[in-house]
Amino acid sequence: MLMSLWKRLVGAALVAGAIAMAPPASAQTLRVVMHSDLKILDPIWTTAYIVRNHGYLVWDTLFAMDEKFEVKPQMVDKWDVSADKLTYTFTLRDGLEWHDGTPVTAEDCVASIKRWGAKDSMGQKLMGTTKELKVVDAKTFQLVLKEPYGLVLQSLGKPSSNVPFMMPKRVAETDPNTQIKPTDVIGSGPFIFKADEWKPGEKVVYVKNAKYKPRSEPPSGLAGGKVVKLDRVEWVWIADVQTQVNALISGEIDMIESPGHDLLPILAAEKSINLFNWNPTGNQFTMRFNTLHKPFDNPKIRTAALVALSQEPFLQAVVGDKQWYKVCKAMFICGTPLETTAGMDGMLNGDAAKAQQLLKEAGYDGTPIVLMQSTDLQVLTNLAPVAKVQLEKAGFKVDMQSMDWQTLVARRSKKDPPNAGGWHAFLTSWVAADILNPVMAGFLNASCDKAMFGWPCDEQLEKLRDQFSRESDPVKQKAIAEAVQKRWVEYPTHAHLGQWYQPLARRSHVEGNLVGAVPVFWNVTKK
Repeated sequence: MLMSLWKRLVGAALVAGAIAMAPPASAQTLRVVMHSDLKILDPIWTTAYIVRNHGYLVWDTLFAMDEKFEVKPQMVDKWDVSADKLTYTFTLRDGLEWHDGTPVTAEDCVASIKRWGAKDSMGQKLMGTTKELKVVDAKTFQLVLKEPYGLVLQSLGKPSSNVPFMMPKRVAETDPNTQIKPTDVIGSGPFIFKADEWKPGEKVVYVKNAKYKPRSEPPSGLAGGKVVKLDRVEWVWIADVQTQVNALISGEIDMIESPGHDLLPILAAEKSINLFNWNPTGNQFTMRFNTLHKPFDNPKIRTAALVALSQEPFLQAVVGDKQWYKVCKAMFICGTPLETTAGMDGMLNGDAAKAQQLLKEAGYDGTPIVLMQSTDLQVLTNLAPVAKVQLEKAGFKVDMQSMDWQTLVARRSKKDPPNAGGWHAFLTSWVAADILNPVMAGFLNASCDKAMFGWPCDEQLEKLRDQFSRESDPVKQKAIAEAVQKRWVEYPTHAHLGQWYQPLARRSHVEGNLVGAVPVFWNVTKK
């Protein structure tokens, strides 16, 4: 114990020394420790939230979701839809300019929508009903549908991963399964990425885009005026959560995006620190199955896993304090319009005996489950060990393999057999705004090769998701959501493991953080 304390004190001293040796910061430089280091720069190639957060600084969106989950125009000045509901016409607002000084054009937007639509779950559904995307003039383009589609604006204003960020045409023409280059991180957003100062494992730097023209409306969530009040934002990477807190209390950094829950009482007691819950709708822990390989290619074995798992041990292992978590069997988030427990009887109750029976009936042959564990994100690290214990009690053999989050993100994209560098399962978390309905929820995409990593393939789920996308009646939408959840029990794509909440910690001289689905840095200032 003394040695552990000594290591932490030494670590804190080293971080303090590194920060002290950094160039002097202006009064409006914000130093933040984010939830992860940034090693990937392409927010279309990956759904990782650290890359999404990076995306919001650099790029902009056609539409955006405000704090009430309403979609508002962002880069778009005006739009209309034809009487037959088949043709949407969008006109960009004046003054949009890429960081390299060239104007944003309709061609850029068309190419960007196509790249996003090839990768994102919600984008794929939109593109599947799109007849044509065509340029009208330099600032105007049209989206022509094959049939009426109820989620056009909700898709283009999707708040979280993957976000339909607009990129220059030459960048947007990059294959969606290939990462863009660091030199291609050119947006039209409120901040400029400093590629020359990016040091993975140490620091990421963004500076104010002086040419950015914000909307006139007040900011709300991700919508409204993105008024930048900082000259510079630095993401400083400190892996150890205790060292992060020491640096915040001493004033060496200004903010921690995701402080450890066990350290929140210490931060709450500090007069120089305040906690801010920017995402009151919360998050949802999940375990993702890889349906390509034995044994999880058998949906009955995946259902047995649902029976074996229980939510509260996961929530206790990571969060601990009931103030910051909620047991919730509703796939589409408790407290939202599509909350339902339909089909959930007997699921997620930690019933090891029942799971053993189901495994026997399904013919499980003892194939070890390669369970990937993220070790460097405090909010994920303890999840895999809990899953291992629960699955082993039910009769699964589990091979838990530990790695940092960025390695896991890269590995989960591989379709190789688990014994040759692939995987069977891993655990992660979704922000609530990503999973409010069956089309938005990426892990429910069961379109085979077009689905997200895990690649589920189920015609019934896809038909239900299509029905939801075409329905505008809230009562009928709720009925479809219930049908989706019931089908999911028969064909599980993932397991949802409870709702949780994460405040950020900031020094008292920092203010202006917005409530919304993503932590952003416009409107933030230092007094």
